[in-house]
Amino acid sequence: DEGEDLDKVAEALAAVAEVEVVEFNTRIELNVKRPIPADMTATTTRLATPQFNDPLATKQWDLHNTGEVLSDNDKYKDKAVAGMDINLHEAWKYTTGDSSIIVAVVDQGVDHTHEDLAANMWVNKGEIPNNGKDDDKNGYIDDVHGYNFVAKHGVISTDSRYDTGHGTHVAGVIAAVNNNGLGISSIAGGNGSESGVKIMSCQIFAGEYVGTLLDEVRAIKYAADNGAVIANNSWGYSPTAYYNDGEYEQGNSVVQDAINYFKTNGGLEGVMDGGLMIFAAGNDSVDYANYPGAYNSNVCVASMAPNFTPAFYTNYGPGCKIAAPGGEWLGVSGDYSTMILSTGKG
Repeated sequence: DEGEDLDKVAEALAAVAEVEVVEFNTRIELNVKRPIPADMTATTTRLATPQFNDPLATKQWDLHNTGEVLSDNDKYKDKAVAGMDINLHEAWKYTTGDSSIIVAVVDQGVDHTHEDLAANMWVNKGEIPNNGKDDDKNGYIDDVHGYNFVAKHGVISTDSRYDTGHGTHVAGVIAAVNNNGLGISSIAGGNGSESGVKIMSCQIFAGEYVGTLLDEVRAIKYAADNGAVIANNSWGYSPTAYYNDGEYEQGNSVVQDAINYFKTNGGLEGVMDGGLMIFAAGNDSVDYANYPGAYNSNVCVASMAPNFTPAFYTNYGPGCKIAAPGGEWLGVSGDYSTMILSTGKG
């Protein structure tokens, strides 16, 4: 029980011949340090002629940055540098998203009713909503748009106390519906006539309720078993939890086993030979990435501001494999011009 000494319990279990390894069920941390602002109406200049009719597309420097002024505040007029973006307009010449691709957002819950997300949410067609039964026999009841691994039921939540809406924010960056005259454009949200990639919500955070190592393991396996090709993970362990791959392998092999399972079983025939796991490097401003993202075979992403400098909060250095626009805050009340616009809860 909770009164027992964990180290003594681990030693006792390790002495049992049938036990191969003992690992602690570690708490994990969401890589977000502040609520996503609700008011995204700050004045900014046009960054590019948008390809789609989404009204906030002109403010999305992360998709196409021409180097024009981001903020009306003279102090920050040099914060944009042309080319500090993901060159999305060129990628859209090949595809704007494919509905056969399922992306698991392993995070806070995704608001599947959001007007700019609903059409691109994954739907488990084998499940009848809200009937209290596991219709498709996959071991999860009422998992229509994913599963809430914190509360252990199929209802994805976004209204828990201290819920920042981060899962919904991440989902919008990936697949908000393009060319629908609403909100933002997204990386793979389709083109208005053809739908984009589908978002599966694998909820491991619910406001003040935090998932554990086992919740994460179950979420990753669920995503692979239910057709996800890519998994986006905005979580990790404390920067002091592990300092090298050897420590991580010894202390956290069950999570890496799950990640490897996704890489092997999460692909899509004819498209990807195995699943792709993406991790945030962490938001602790330290000169190395957090695990599991830092592990040698995982894809770990650091964050950049619109002028080719590291975002003030990002981890950087060893363990990071790539950098992407993550936004910056200028410290000016009401000025969100250098942040990443996306969908939010409500």
